[in-house]
Amino acid sequence: MISTVRSSNVIQSKAQVELLRRISLFEHLDETVLMELARRMTVKRWHASAIIVGQGEPGESLGIVFRGQAKSVLFGENGREMTLSVLKPGDFFGETALIDGKPAPANIVAVDDCVTLVLDRQVFMDHLASRPQMMMSMLNVMATQLRRAESLIGNLALHDVVSRLTRTLITIGEEHGEYRDDGVLIRYRPTQQDLANMVGT
Repeated sequence: MISTVRSSNVIQSKAQVELLRRISLFEHLDETVLMELARRMTVKRWHASAIIVGQGEPGESLGIVFRGQAKSVLFGENGREMTLSVLKPGDFFGETALIDGKPAPANIVAVDDCVTLVLDRQVFMDHLASRPQMMMSMLNVMATQLRRAESLIGNLALHDVVSRLTRTLITIGEEHGEYRDDGVLIRYRPTQQDLANMVGT
């Protein structure tokens, strides 16, 4: 179950602008443009385990995690799940389908109760076309995703389970960890099943 409302009715625009400012795609935009983007976004609330975007659905919008967490996953015909990435506040999804006009390559699933901001495809593409710096940011994002995909493929193909698990924990620490004097604290606590889905076992 989800509920959808205009962003200005639920979450203050200032909080949305602060989030947008921390996202690489939008960090170079001035306050006026950020406010306009925030105004044109829709807020959606999702319950844990809800499918936010289904694999194969048309790419009609850019989604941004505002609160809670989501994950990008693939489902096998036998029910097996492969987790590609975990999305925290400030992470976005749907940009690949927006660019090439093809269906979504993976499922986006709510890990817990979460809130997403949704920007219509045409609004996003208009901003992208008129701002070269935003286009460069998008290319950087796509390059990062390609590197991550290549790393994931190599990890699955070339390493045993123990090595894959070790590498996955290191990645979680780098992306979600809090560096302390005695090591790295991972506040995002994946279950054994979560880790199994991440390492493909």
